[in-house]
Amino acid sequence: MSAKKNFVLRLDEDVYKALEKWAADEFRSVNGQMEYLLSQALRNAKREPKKKRE
Repeated sequence: MSAKKNFVLRLDEDVYKALEKWAADEFRSVNGQMEYLLSQALRNAKREPKKKRE
């Protein structure tokens, strides 16, 4: 698994609550849901990072 980068993200309270409910509906943490959504957006935009060979 690759290293993860930590950063601070400020969200509107209502946006966070909606994201929290969506995450719970899909049995994910809020962090996991955000990672999933960002990965999907990168894939859809054909901008996902290239995989490194191990």
